[in-house]
Amino acid sequence: MDSKRIIVALDFPDEVPALAMAARLDPALCRVKVGKELFVAAGPAIVLRLRERGFEVFLDLKFHDIPSTVAGACRAAASLGVWMLDVHASGGAAMMRAARDAVSSFANPPLLIGVTVLTSLASSELAQVGFAGTAAQNVERLARLASASGLDGVVCSAEEAELVRASVGGKFLSVTPGIRMPGEAAGDQSRVVTPQEAVRRGAHYLVVGRPVTRSEDPAATLRAISGSLADGKAIT
Repeated sequence: MDSKRIIVALDFPDEVPALAMAARLDPALCRVKVGKELFVAAGPAIVLRLRERGFEVFLDLKFHDIPSTVAGACRAAASLGVWMLDVHASGGAAMMRAARDAVSSFANPPLLIGVTVLTSLASSELAQVGFAGTAAQNVERLARLASASGLDGVVCSAEEAELVRASVGGKFLSVTPGIRMPGEAAGDQSRVVTPQEAVRRGAHYLVVGRPVTRSEDPAATLRAISGSLADGKAIT
């Protein structure tokens, strides 16, 4: 199992605070995530600057479009040397296969994962956008489709990581946002768990944002979370 399981979400409005936060983190203990806001503000250069500082980058742009457009976007992302990128699994099998083909030609292709159900959505909200069934049922269905389409894993809540493992197999990756520390507010997330609970449920990688980036000592918090996952001790 990968010893670097924490992905710190650099959810900042521009590169100045993002790079300042990265300077306080140890790339030996974590990877970093660049999402839409930071990427739109700072452009592809932010990925290169983070890589120069020793970080592997998860480019979280959740591509969702016609197959040829997504393939082109994934090819451009892979050319930046990202470690992982994602597409919406609800874009369908043809779109995901096109994305897979686009990155497979690279000598060191990034991990390609499919977004299932956003962790901000509760089951009651899925019906409003036309999804039948619960969040868990939709996660399982989309995970199976992503696996059949050649993807390496999915983004899902840690609540569904165990279900994904049982349905698709333990080698199929689960990347889980919505990680919160014990007693911490859920914020804009609907389905949240603690780091240790996420791992217990089968998550391979944990996307951790506010617990680290809003900590008074981000480096110490990162070390504490990383250490707790390694030795099995609870974080208090």
